Amino acid sequence: MTGETLAVLAVTVTAAAFVQGSSGLGFALIVAPVAGILDPGLLPVFVLASMVPLNLYVAWRERAALDLRGAGWIAGARLAATPGGLALLWLIPDHGLGLFVGLATILAAVVSLAAPVFTPGRAAYVGAGVVTGLTETATGVGGPPLALVYQHRPPGELRSTVALCFLVGEVASLLLLFGTGEGHPADLGWALALTPAIAAGAWLSRLVHHRVDARRMRLFVLFFALVSGVVLMLGI
Repeated sequence: MTGETLAVLAVTVTAAAFVQGSSGLGFALIVAPVAGILDPGLLPVFVLASMVPLNLYVAWRERAALDLRGAGWIAGARLAATPGGLALLWLIPDHGLGLFVGLATILAAVVSLAAPVFTPGRAAYVGAGVVTGLTETATGVGGPPLALVYQHRPPGELRSTVALCFLVGEVASLLLLFGTGEGHPADLGWALALTPAIAAGAWLSRLVHHRVDARRMRLFVLFFALVSGVVLMLGI
């Protein structure tokens, strides 16, 4: 990886950590398309590993707002679907992974924009967990289904619960990826090297997360996801 590539990733990761720390979603939607453009080999381990410390911090920071019931259903379904995500990774050829990420990102953003207001129940929690388990294990992108479930809940509940669900799923996906030889130590090395960038974005989010307009931030993230997904697809 060149110094220029590392610098681009550092800026991207800082911005993504700030966005997710402020709004509760967006890290993978921002980082995965950029990483796919720079080096498809970074997907999905780099994205998953980078999110672990960020989501641990956000879940702890806003633990008082956690929806433990919803998180339990989502995490259970997410863990059950993780092997299916690994199967997707095996089925998709290396040169097609970036295209898949681009398509998945665009579809998730469009669905998130079009979804009506609703009160989540058990079926919504389980459905979000299953879809997240498939897409996050295969590509590192798993936030949109969770955002759909919690998009109309208080911002603190969204941020903390989504962070906890991410954390459980990311650890499970990483263990499975490395256990089956799909993960490579170098990807963890890059994630560790960019930990200061993640910490910087998380610290900045701490200063503003109570004042951020969640609706505008959500629209910004989804718009960025659409643009990034298109760019990634065109670059394949």
